[in-house]
Amino acid sequence: MNISEKIKKIKTIDNDVFIIVIILFVGLISFGLGRLSALSENKTPVTVRQGSLQAVENLTGAVANTQLPASPAGGSTSSVDSNLGGEDKLFVASKNGTKYHYPWCSGAQRINEENKVWFDTKEEAEKAGYTPASNCKGL
Repeated sequence: MNISEKIKKIKTIDNDVFIIVIILFVGLISFGLGRLSALSENKTPVTVRQGSLQAVENLTGAVANTQLPASPAGGSTSSVDSNLGGEDKLFVASKNGTKYHYPWCSGAQRINEENKVWFDTKEEAEKAGYTPASNCKGL
């Protein structure tokens, strides 16, 4: 056997190994893609639904009718005044700001009570010079 015959023999072995490696990679990739598709089919999608206005009004009414605990100084319990704080209003803004929010939005919850301005409608808030908050969905 001379050297050129040995080189030809090695080349044929290289081709066979290359083909076997390609077949293995295609099989592994196909298996991985199959597993990924099976995993995504079994997961249920997450849906986020916005609460109804009636539910929010019911919640606000329930809070307004609760009794406060006795004060440490020995004061008596009293019910929360339903007209205080604008429970019947749907939009709130800050005296110092330019945006209006729904009362349950995160931006509205950061406004100090003494700086809150309440509005019945969007038009009323916009008439006063306020614009909708971009981080409050639904405005």
